[in-house]
Amino acid sequence: MPQLKSEGFTIEDIYQLPEGQRVELIDGVAYNMAPPGRIHQKLISNFTRIIGNYIENNRGDCEVYPAPFAVFVTADDKNYVEPDISVICDPLKLNEKGCYGAPDLIIEVVSESSRKMDYATKMNLYSNAGVREYWIVDPQKERTTVYRFEEDMAPIIVPFSQDLTAGIYKDLKIKVSELR
Repeated sequence: MPQLKSEGFTIEDIYQLPEGQRVELIDGVAYNMAPPGRIHQKLISNFTRIIGNYIENNRGDCEVYPAPFAVFVTADDKNYVEPDISVICDPLKLNEKGCYGAPDLIIEVVSESSRKMDYATKMNLYSNAGVREYWIVDPQKERTTVYRFEEDMAPIIVPFSQDLTAGIYKDLKIKVSELR
């Protein structure tokens, strides 16, 4: 994703951008967001539906939000992201503008323009901010990289053909190959 300028952006600057221009702010650096492709959107739609249905069927308290949904992942004004999918289990983190604090589960679907951001920059941001679990769904490599930060484990690589399980929902199983 191309940077808008080298540094010094705040969340206030994000709200001053022209209508429809989407950017993410990480450590004061703003990154343009490329429009998603069809497979990207199909995966997001299916993940949102499956996780939402799971929560509803199990009378869960968590809520699932697909992008664009504002996540103010840290308490400062230098970080603002729009994860592809955010699952938030603490209703006190939610208000009309979005989520204030770390979601419990974040899912990012990789595209060529977001590869470095998803695997490095966002992984570090989410780990340091207290996100419990982070999935990087990579259609090109046909695998999902799962970080369970609260368990302090090495990442788990799950091929699309195998069941993917959520740490926050032990009995939720998703086979990504069936979502495309």
